[in-house]
Amino acid sequence: MLSRRRLFHVGLGAAVASCASLEKQSFGAGDRLQNPHPSLTASATAGFTSLAQVAARKNILYGAASDYAMLSSDAAFAAEYLENCAALVPENGLKWRALRPSPEQFDFTKSDWLFNFAETHNLAMRGHALVWHLSMPGWFKETVNRRNAESSLVRHIEAVAGRYAGKVHSWDVVNEAIEIPDGRSDGLRNTPWLEFLGEDYIDLSFRVAEQADPTALRVYNDYGLQYDTTSHNAKRGAALNLLERMQAKGTPIQAFGIQSHLRASETRFNAEKLRRFLRDIASMGLKILITELDVSDQGLPADLEDRDRRVADAYRAYLDVVLDEPAVIAVLTWGLSDRYTWLAEFKPREDGLPVRPLPLDENLERKLAWGAIAQAFDQAPAR
Repeated sequence: MLSRRRLFHVGLGAAVASCASLEKQSFGAGDRLQNPHPSLTASATAGFTSLAQVAARKNILYGAASDYAMLSSDAAFAAEYLENCAALVPENGLKWRALRPSPEQFDFTKSDWLFNFAETHNLAMRGHALVWHLSMPGWFKETVNRRNAESSLVRHIEAVAGRYAGKVHSWDVVNEAIEIPDGRSDGLRNTPWLEFLGEDYIDLSFRVAEQADPTALRVYNDYGLQYDTTSHNAKRGAALNLLERMQAKGTPIQAFGIQSHLRASETRFNAEKLRRFLRDIASMGLKILITELDVSDQGLPADLEDRDRRVADAYRAYLDVVLDEPAVIAVLTWGLSDRYTWLAEFKPREDGLPVRPLPLDENLERKLAWGAIAQAFDQAPAR
């Protein structure tokens, strides 16, 4: 039987002939590798063919962020993506800036392509994100005000979530609404939405999203929650308080997204505090998604082997904790290959060397991180 990657090769024909060198050996019972990648040890590869396959055995959804430009123009990457992923997360393609060229216009050309790609290849689709204070179009600041903010918000959610109703696994309905340094007693971030509509913009967003697409899982998503630091401890507390307020209002939230941008050089990781936070969320009846997982190698030595090992160790230590919580139903890395990672632009290494935060290197070869993720999935309790 052809794998999804090989089917993709066949469909593109000559355009992906260059991928032939990446094809793996045939697999036997249990999808075990007959000939692991020579650059990795047997224990590192863990003998698995696909991250999505090993995750699915435990009823965990694995996918990665990508976008139109990468998937439509880089056939080798697209083939590797289909081999490893069961879910597609548009990194930028569903944000306001990508969809809203003007106050009165929507441009769904590239987002429609992504949805067609996902449907063609049987990928679950993640919606990221309906409401965020960043990645806004240039016209927003001059056009949206107290008088029209509610109608602008409602119109956007209805148009976007409504267009793709029934095709989305889960929507990040509201993204990054907490910012402790802004100094509010409720921990909320000072955004235009908060300024114009008050805290009720969060409840409103979830209610409109539920009406527009009742089948998609509705998620609140945020970052800075994983370490035992003053800022992360405070943000975990603010997040739990926000969830309690939402549930007291009857806000139709169903899941909590933890972005999980990790740092391999970070030593302040407290497994028990993180476990307690996850249990507290689960006790509210909410599912949990690890939504934007990657591991920065900033601050690590230049030595490639050492860097890759420490990045892999960070993945494994984190996933071993979060996957012990049965409410965690999905793990989405923020990218699949070092060829395409936001960290290269926004958090480069001081020594100028290429960053290596993801499961595959820039040549689409598996790294120790790939094996660490596969092993974590394999040893996780079944959902």
